[in-house]
Amino acid sequence: MSAAASPAPVLQFDERVANVVREGLGSRPKRLPAWLFYDCAGSKLFEAITKLPEYYLTRTERGIFLRASEQILERASNGRRLRIAELGAGSAEKTRLLLKAAVERQGTVVYEPVDVSASALDGAKRRIEREIPAVTVAPRVMDYTDGDDRRFHLGAMDEDESRIVLYIGSSIGNFEPHQAARLLRRVRAGLEIGDAMLLGVDLVKDEATLVAAYDDAQGVTAAFNRNVLVRLNRELDADFDAEAFAHRAVWNKAASRMEMHLVSRIAQQANVGALDFAVEFAAGESIHTENSYKYRPGQAEALLKETGFRAEATWTDPRGWFAVCLGRASSP
Repeated sequence: MSAAASPAPVLQFDERVANVVREGLGSRPKRLPAWLFYDCAGSKLFEAITKLPEYYLTRTERGIFLRASEQILERASNGRRLRIAELGAGSAEKTRLLLKAAVERQGTVVYEPVDVSASALDGAKRRIEREIPAVTVAPRVMDYTDGDDRRFHLGAMDEDESRIVLYIGSSIGNFEPHQAARLLRRVRAGLEIGDAMLLGVDLVKDEATLVAAYDDAQGVTAAFNRNVLVRLNRELDADFDAEAFAHRAVWNKAASRMEMHLVSRIAQQANVGALDFAVEFAAGESIHTENSYKYRPGQAEALLKETGFRAEATWTDPRGWFAVCLGRASSP
């Protein structure tokens, strides 16, 4: 008598990931959303990217905060205590500069990092409260890119407080212009009149500098780009050969954006087992994996005005490569 066969294991997968992969790889041209980059390995690779000599964005914005944190907080506060929220906080390295300045200004501060990952927020809470004991971290687990305005609500504040929401690191540049406007309107819907928004944007500059920032000599950005395929192999039982795709970064001057693509080196087929889905690639065909829009002076301020904020102040670095813009939530 033979033993009964064990049932095949059922693959568990994230429906949101499955849906965007099915839609994106079934479209022409093929595409994948940039948020797929940020699994555990991708997040570590991005942290490495921010330290590369070619990647000017992080250190340039950090320099602005080193020089102007006190001024930014004073301008944002309207004479009140500030509560600091942040969308997509990540490691919060630059945010620490603002948190320390807020502690010096008012003694204690509540920090509200917003992210979809509860584990990332738990790690941020432990780290920041250990390093800056006067900061109370109140994490908010939510998808701030969700289409329902009513879902963006950070909760009540004390009577003597005002809130500033940080969206820094040029993260807004990953969204199409209409998507960026929709996101900021959603944030505005969750704020009170007089609350503030601090928006960090990368500015247009020479093509060589831009391309180098997204195609570094060490190949870290290429590994970051290919890691999205590694993630699909792991999470959706796919069989992509990541090395059969070349990393390509191009400056699209007409659209004012940097683009990243994964270009198939050969004609090939990849199978996505969890979706019972096969993807054909011609040699030279690409998957469009990221846009990073670059703003011209005045465009970020116009975006704030369009989405319910009054643009009040802008800080830039000496070369004019990056801008941090303060908006005030105004009456409809």
